[in-house]
Amino acid sequence: MTLHSHIAPFARFGEWFAAAQAEEINDPNAMALATATPDGAPSLRVVLLKAWDERGFMFYTNLDSQKGREIAANPAVHLNLHWKSLQRQVRIGGTAALVPDAEADAYFATRPRESQLGAWASLQSQPLPDRATLETRIAEIAKQFPGDVPRPPRWSGWRVTPQRIEFWQARDGRWHEREVFTRDGDGWRFGLVYP
Repeated sequence: MTLHSHIAPFARFGEWFAAAQAEEINDPNAMALATATPDGAPSLRVVLLKAWDERGFMFYTNLDSQKGREIAANPAVHLNLHWKSLQRQVRIGGTAALVPDAEADAYFATRPRESQLGAWASLQSQPLPDRATLETRIAEIAKQFPGDVPRPPRWSGWRVTPQRIEFWQARDGRWHEREVFTRDGDGWRFGLVYP
């Protein structure tokens, strides 16, 4: 493995993500998020990548949701972005930490009003007796906040600081290319793995 600068995997991610935004029809920022349950079972769902930089990859959620509780108990997570039209995927393993309140507030303010109301009304991952209950809660929240909707106290963002980033490109004959960046101090080690 060779040593690369601290920006190498992020430059590659930027190139691939730009290509996905140009080619993928629906949600090029959709990514699978893997966490672990308290008994160690894998837990997987799709979330949306809302921001990224050299500090990590960000998504937002209700902190009392299943994923929020699982991350709080065990911050080791994996992300996977799969772009079928490009025959590419990026696998990211790292540690999640809450973003600062100011960052969460700024992002929340950009969300559509309906999404802001939903963040207040949804008791995410809790049993819902019927759809009408949710709609009633949303209507009540809309009356409570006729103007700007503040960020709910139990809604925030997670930043995944990567320790390993793998770029996978499909090739004929299933001779796929797999390039792996592994964090090494302030830099990254780079290598290939067999398909």
